Amino acid sequence: MIHKHSSLIKQLFNKSGAIAIYLLLLAAAPPAYAGDPPNHAGANHLAEAKEPDSQNIMNIDVERLQSIGVKFEEAKYRPMEQNIRTVGRVEINERFIAQVNIKIAGWIEQLYVNTTGEHVKKGQILFTLYSPELVATQQEYLLALQSAKALGNSEFSEIARGANSLLDVARRRLRLWDIEDYHLRDLERTGEVLKALPIHAPLTGTVITKTALAGMRVNPGDQLYTIADLTKVWVLADIYEYELPLIKPGQTASVSLSYAPKNQYQSRIDFIYPTVDPQTRTAKVRFVLDNPAEIFKPGMYANVELAVPLGTRLVVSKNAVLESGERQIIFIHLGGGKLEWRNVKIGQRSGDWIEILEGLHEGEHIVTSANFLLDSESQLKNAVGGMKGMKH
Repeated sequence: MIHKHSSLIKQLFNKSGAIAIYLLLLAAAPPAYAGDPPNHAGANHLAEAKEPDSQNIMNIDVERLQSIGVKFEEAKYRPMEQNIRTVGRVEINERFIAQVNIKIAGWIEQLYVNTTGEHVKKGQILFTLYSPELVATQQEYLLALQSAKALGNSEFSEIARGANSLLDVARRRLRLWDIEDYHLRDLERTGEVLKALPIHAPLTGTVITKTALAGMRVNPGDQLYTIADLTKVWVLADIYEYELPLIKPGQTASVSLSYAPKNQYQSRIDFIYPTVDPQTRTAKVRFVLDNPAEIFKPGMYANVELAVPLGTRLVVSKNAVLESGERQIIFIHLGGGKLEWRNVKIGQRSGDWIEILEGLHEGEHIVTSANFLLDSESQLKNAVGGMKGMKH
């Protein structure tokens, strides 16, 4: 039995980076590993030094620990976070998009913004509209205005009220057609009918779609332009259902483009959609992103990363945990060259840290060189498991 486990451990010697733990195990073994009789005094000394679960404890000379470069760290409670990474698609922010249409039939006379993709400013004239109905209504307004002025001082109050009522009706009709107040003031001041009504851009942004053509007839409700402010965009990303409890509106995220991953832009969660895709088990999450240089264009894919705070957890360096298929092991320094290997239960992972749920206490000193045996973890598991069941 001794020879069998000695061979398993010696196999680790030939693995790159495994020499350190091999020396630990070899030095920790009873003298029988070196060919001495089982009743040698060294074996009795080792048995006396062991704690209640003595099969898990190894005595290593302190100078040897130093010579083979074994490193230690203290198990501590640290702030932890979980990183969620996904891919999103850049979309137009629906809060900053507008359609341009009209409420009266007519013809486009002058077209001032005639290309898709053109940048416009709020209030800029897009085109002018000629409408016979609009001209007639303006003329009615002027007549009503003259009547109100002439009959306003009439000794018959009903006549004065009637004249003012006709003026109000004509004014309301013009305002329902989105005639600006300054046009009405000009009409009242000059008495000249506006033959071509200027139509203005409702917001500053980029022309996304355009159907307007010079000379074309238009009807109420025709969509002539779509204008969007692309300095504020959305990123729609898919988040797995098991990650949804970790996020909420208002959380910040980093967004980048695949061709420039080092350029990180801050965004935040604006909305979590209420349904889950039954095929992908993901939900749509909407991020808002300031885009002053318009680097992020609708239709682009973007990388999204969230760092979700998990609070303070008991963590160790990921190098301290030796993982085999079904269990995780750490080596604990008990002082004076005494080491104990122990099974632990791990939790969340974050960067270089792993949360320990069971098997470790704050302040215990652990070996951080177990990662040297990643290439030989199966051999180590067998060797350590065999040592636990050995009879001395």
